[in-house]
This record gives sequence, structure tokens and C-alpha cells, in this order.
Amino acid sequence: MATYPPDRVTFVRGQGSYLWDAEGRRYLDFLSGLAVTSLGHAHPAVAQALSEAGSTLLHTSNLFATRPAEEVAATLDRLIGGGGKVFFANSGAEANECAIKLARKWGGHGRYVVVSAFGSFHGRTLATLHATGQPAKHEAFQPLPEGFRHVAWQDLEALERAVTPEVAAVLLEAVQGEGGVWPAGQEYFQGARRICDERGALLMVDEVQTGLGRTGRWFGFQHYGVVPDVVTMAKALGNGVPVGACWARDQVAQAFVPGDHASTFGGQPLALSAAQAVLQVMEEIDAPGRAAALGSYLGEKLAELPGVASVRGLGLLVAAELVHGGAGQVAAGCLQRGLVVNAVTPSALRLAPSLLVTEAEVDEAVAILGDVLGERSGGGTGGPEPSRGLQP
Repeated sequence: MATYPPDRVTFVRGQGSYLWDAEGRRYLDFLSGLAVTSLGHAHPAVAQALSEAGSTLLHTSNLFATRPAEEVAATLDRLIGGGGKVFFANSGAEANECAIKLARKWGGHGRYVVVSAFGSFHGRTLATLHATGQPAKHEAFQPLPEGFRHVAWQDLEALERAVTPEVAAVLLEAVQGEGGVWPAGQEYFQGARRICDERGALLMVDEVQTGLGRTGRWFGFQHYGVVPDVVTMAKALGNGVPVGACWARDQVAQAFVPGDHASTFGGQPLALSAAQAVLQVMEEIDAPGRAAALGSYLGEKLAELPGVASVRGLGLLVAAELVHGGAGQVAAGCLQRGLVVNAVTPSALRLAPSLLVTEAEVDEAVAILGDVLGERSGGGTGGPEPSRGLQP
């Protein structure tokens, strides 16, 4: 179906930070499938885990326990801080659906509203679409499910006014990824925690794009000195295998009883075997530490480019605000030269490379971007395309 723009490139193979198209041209991937392949393409540990699961046990249904699910749930609980339970789904949208249903069940009848921020993105199902604070995306699908309210991003006074007695939860991103890569900040998150505590509402954090090392901590909220009641995640958890998770602290998770929520494929052994391998590798390499160090290096290099007005983000989730705008055209120019990035706003590029990216690969990416920006300002070298030679 025509739900995406026409394909510009057909990728057939990936390895580490690189992709190859059907003509054998090589591209440096600084988007990671929208912050998904955080260990790069075709990571051997993930490939091995999938191979073994495929020949051992693919599916049992959630009427029975499996070891990968138990182990991944325990690891996620430990990385978040402990004291919670996990529900496994197949995507970030489904993880957020779980959080919304859990908030309503916890709140009880009459307390069902979820407050989120303008500029947010929480998914494409009808409920998560309405939680998404982008009204232009709502219009084609009205009427949307009731029970959602939006407030200005980083406006604590607006949030305080919005959390009325019928509000069950506040749903926020640690960094608004699709909204332009805007970090929330400590004051905002601590204020949101205070408001939720005072009003008896849940603080739910959408870590679908920011979770699992991407920002320089295991989870983005950990930068802000708060403890949420609910945390959702997906993307990097399977390194490309569809899997999502919703964590809630024990007291909140107890609102669900058998029959309240389910997913046929959620937590099945194939996906959770991949997640198990991903988490093991991430801990071995200190993924948050790598993201912090390489993110700082990437930010410094981007800030040196004449066509970049400013750089924002956390860790290896970065936006480069362009002096002359035209981010879509710049992203297209980068793709022609063998660099995959995307225009997250009309004036900003999003860069989210693998957490295993090297300084040399950062230098290569920044050089390509610099050349494209130079050509747009009339000062480009006009030289050969850096990363599109035929590769083995």
C-alpha cells in the first residue's frame, strides 16, 4: 500500500555500520533503521541466537513459560532499577497500548485520561495515534478514541493545569525523537514527577527510541533523576527483530489480571532470543558509555561544519539544525553520496548511528555531510562521491 514515499534505494545486505544496495553500492548508515539496529547490521551474536532459536523453539503461546522471556524480563527490570514486571509485545506502539490500558485499569472507572505533549510520537494504532501530540496526523482518522489530552512541551504550568482528577497518567518521551530530537531536561521531568505524585497519577515514559543505551544511559529518564511508574521500549531491543516491552513497577503491574491484556506473538522465543543476545552484548560493550563518548565526538564534529547552526540531543541520538534549512534536500544529497540520515524537521537532520560506530565512521559521515552542505552553499568540492564505490 502507498503508505510510504516511493522507494529510492533497495538495500540487500548490511554489515556493521554499512548497507549495500542492489547495484552493489555501499552506504554508511547513520539512521540505524530509525534507531533500531543499535548493534549494527548482521551482528554475529544476534544472528547466532536467531539461528539457534529457529532450530529449537519458535512459538508456544503465552499459555506457557519460556526461558528467554524470563531472562529478558529480569534483565530489563534490573537495568531500569528493579521492582517491576514486564509485558512483551511486538512493537513500540503495542508497548504504549499496553501502558495506556494499564493506566486505565489502574485508574479505575472515571479515571482514564492520558496527558501527553504536543510534538510527541507514541505510535500509529488509534489509541497511540491520539496520544501522539501531532494534530495533523489525527484528522484523517477521526473520530479517535477519547481520553487523551495534549499540553505544550516543557511547559510545567500547562501540565499542572491538565492533570485533573480524571487523569490516570502522564505519558512523556525522555527525548522527543520524531518531534525533532528535543531532550526533556531534568527540571521538566522532575516537575512532571512532582505533579503526578501530588495528583496521584502515573508517570509513564516512552523510551521506544531512547531506551537501551542510545542516550548515554540505559534509559533516557535516568539522566533526569526520576523514577517512572511505567516505561515502554522497543526498537533497539531486538536489533531489527520486532519486539517491544512495557515495564511497570509491581504495584501498578498488579492492576492487570489474567485476561486483561495479551499478545499472540508477544514474547515468543525467536524475538526474545534476539533480545537476550542484544542485551548481553550491550552490557559487555558498555553501550551507554560508548553512546556518551561517541555522541560527544559526533556532536563536536557536526558543530564544526559551516552549514550547521546548532546540534542537540543526548548520546547517539542527535539533530543537526541547518543554517539554511532544506533538511529534506540535504538528506537526499547525503543518500546520493552514500550516507543514510533523515530530515526529522524541515530544518534539522537526525543522526542515530549504531552504538558500535567508530570515530573513523563518524569522520566519514561528517565529511559527506559537509560536502553536501558545501555544494548547497556554492562552496562544494564537486569531487567523487565518498562512499559509493563498489564493495565486496
